[in-house]
Amino acid sequence: MRFQLTDEQEALRAGVRALLARRFGPDALRAAVGRPGVLDRALWRELGAAGLFALRLPEAEGGAGGGLPEAVLAFEEAGRALLPGPLVATHLAAGEVAGAASGETVVTDVSGGLVEWLAQADVVRGDASGAVPVRSVDPLTPLHRAAKAARGATPAPDPVAVLLTAAEQLGGAARTCELAVAYARTREQFGRPIGAFQAVKHLCAQSLVRVETARAAVYAAAVTADRLDIATARLLADEAAVRGARDCLQVHGGMGFTWESEVHLFLKRAWVRTHRAGLNTYGDDTLAEDLLSGTA
Repeated sequence: MRFQLTDEQEALRAGVRALLARRFGPDALRAAVGRPGVLDRALWRELGAAGLFALRLPEAEGGAGGGLPEAVLAFEEAGRALLPGPLVATHLAAGEVAGAASGETVVTDVSGGLVEWLAQADVVRGDASGAVPVRSVDPLTPLHRAAKAARGATPAPDPVAVLLTAAEQLGGAARTCELAVAYARTREQFGRPIGAFQAVKHLCAQSLVRVETARAAVYAAAVTADRLDIATARLLADEAAVRGARDCLQVHGGMGFTWESEVHLFLKRAWVRTHRAGLNTYGDDTLAEDLLSGTA
């Protein structure tokens, strides 16, 4: 089966990328890092006005009437830009929580035992009573751990949340691949671009393979909405995001760990996302359950 984006989908992706480049470019990203735990409400409302949260709502309810494929494209761009905030939770709440679709209301939820942006959220879906703050490796994602998680009682993940998280991971993986290739072309050692050395070539090539493999899986899952396809997409996207960011850091060397660089932020966000929407065992557990049932 061949998957090809329609003209409308291409325009959606280009529009979201242009909006984020204008509204949340490198300078805005660094400014956000300097204000940990503070959500840009003006940006959130602008995302709502652009239709990010209401993308899958029917037109009769004020939405764009899109489906999962369109949402995946938009969230891939959000991941590529390292856009902060409980995007997935607010998107899923559109049509159910007043103000979520327009970006006037920030919604978070309890998933995988971790609650993102609890202090900044207007609405929390799920039981976050007794939640305690935990140190987040990602300066752009403040976290709390729900009390139920400590007792091993966490809600079943929403497959759509899992898929949209995979789309964000895909976007981050694609961006770190681009950053690695760009740096390998311009950074010189021994009078040659480091991209001329075989070890660096392999890192960049392997990153690209992981990105394209994950992209095929994520896009396919958006079309089928099958739980096994979603589980597979999540596993591949998590691997592409984490390993891609690590390899990008390897290509950059010490420069990648500096605050002047965004590379380390992608790795930190990838780590945090692996624990969203059902922890990083969702894909393994879903596929293992299906294999043991004898239906695979």
